[in-house]
Amino acid sequence: MAKTKFDIDDPAVDRDLYSGLMRLHILHHAAEGPIFGLGMLEELARHGYRISPGTLYPLLHGLEKKGYIKARELRNGRSLRKVYRATPLGRKALAAAKGKVREFIGELFEGK
Repeated sequence: MAKTKFDIDDPAVDRDLYSGLMRLHILHHAAEGPIFGLGMLEELARHGYRISPGTLYPLLHGLEKKGYIKARELRNGRSLRKVYRATPLGRKALAAAKGKVREFIGELFEGK
């Protein structure tokens, strides 16, 4: 999805700025249980991340390529759904990221 002039001028909707947070959010949910694309689109939208499947699926594939999540296909009657779960490496990366996020948040809001 191409950025519009509005997107470029409004840091609140700058996908590049928030892409790392979205990846962590996805990994967090994949560590809690199986996730799937549409479900994550809805979850991210609940938190203000309005993204398209064309943005989400490259994030999922990138996490999978790094070995942080693993996909498998589930058949429900005629439909086939790809679900993702965090791998042991993904859980380890998430734990490390939590420490970094805690440190960053403390610095970001220091004195408040």
